[in-house]
Amino acid sequence: MASTSWIVFGLICLQGTLGGLTRSSRLHPDWGLNVVEMLERQGYPVEVHHVTTPDGYILGMQRVPYSPGINEDVQNKPVVLLMHGLGSSAADFVNMGPGRSLTYHLAERGYDVWLGNARGTTWSRNHTTLDPELQDFWLFSWNEIGTIDLPAMIDYITETTQQEKIFYIGHSQGTTSFFVMGAEKPEYNDKIRLMAALAPAAYIPNLLSPLYRILSPYWEDLLPYFDEYSIWELGPHSSLIDTIGKTFCDEGIPYQEICSNLMFIFTGFSYDQMDANMIPVMMSNAPAGASIRQYVHYAQSIKEGFFRKYDFGMVQNLNIYGQATPPDYDLGKVSAPVAFFYSANDWLVHLTDAARTKSELGNVVLDHLVEHKTFSHIDFLFGKNATEYVYNYLFDVFEQY
Repeated sequence: MASTSWIVFGLICLQGTLGGLTRSSRLHPDWGLNVVEMLERQGYPVEVHHVTTPDGYILGMQRVPYSPGINEDVQNKPVVLLMHGLGSSAADFVNMGPGRSLTYHLAERGYDVWLGNARGTTWSRNHTTLDPELQDFWLFSWNEIGTIDLPAMIDYITETTQQEKIFYIGHSQGTTSFFVMGAEKPEYNDKIRLMAALAPAAYIPNLLSPLYRILSPYWEDLLPYFDEYSIWELGPHSSLIDTIGKTFCDEGIPYQEICSNLMFIFTGFSYDQMDANMIPVMMSNAPAGASIRQYVHYAQSIKEGFFRKYDFGMVQNLNIYGQATPPDYDLGKVSAPVAFFYSANDWLVHLTDAARTKSELGNVVLDHLVEHKTFSHIDFLFGKNATEYVYNYLFDVFEQY
């Protein structure tokens, strides 16, 4: 799971006024660039790959095979797949630039880095037969990302690199979908050297985010209205979002603190970790789109307190699952080694829920509670000290596998 604050953020900002705002001359050079363009601007080699899933979704992936001038000729480099959260994209792992974002760190350390993009997001808004402007394209939740998208990506990566096993790093929904895969397709556990779970979201009934708690009971009631108005997706990216970011959130703009606060009310307040001057860059690729069902599936998890398949209602559940309620995901089947990273100030993954998830996983090899008291959900990606508090521990455990 990840913050949907981008959606609310855009609506709120549009209610403001442009009067009296001045443009900063210090707008970050990565503003307005997509993930490929950011990597190219920094001089990193980048490839774009496309993976077609068994049900016809065409997934875009980015690959950074090595860092500039380093390790070009090294054979059999360790391979790592990074997977983003809800409503986000591979840009999450690139936005903060060299020395801060995971993609650059891993490339500098000799890894062959692959960036995944789930179905329906900016780079994966394509299908062999279905039109993303029509409802049929959006009839999926994170269950399908875990049972179909991730296996397709992993198969493509292992075939392309000739590596039997890969590393996996997931943030938020990127952990949810991995746990789904490990439980529903346990044979894929054998293809994972180690999985790093950043802000692991499986059980989430105790989350602290007030807006998520308020909205979660009503998502299913809103489904008929979404259908009536042909709303099957939330948060597709547009140039308007880019403009909002540079107009309201750039360095020197008086509304910049409001931009930070609008993210914090979803994910946890962490002023000391937020580099507000980078918000326009973050907004250059976020939100990246997600299906209504992904949000509803999380709302069901919050409301019911289970980690289980999508609830279609009793009649459809009987037809689909052969039982009145959806089956639970068996986390005990996730046998791949898991390094577990979580924090006390994460408003989306409460310590109680993290403990429950951890206790049911089959093979937790590292239990790392971030010691920094204000470290929040998005700080695993964008925090000023993410390298010190999280990534260095991650690199150390990777070296052991």
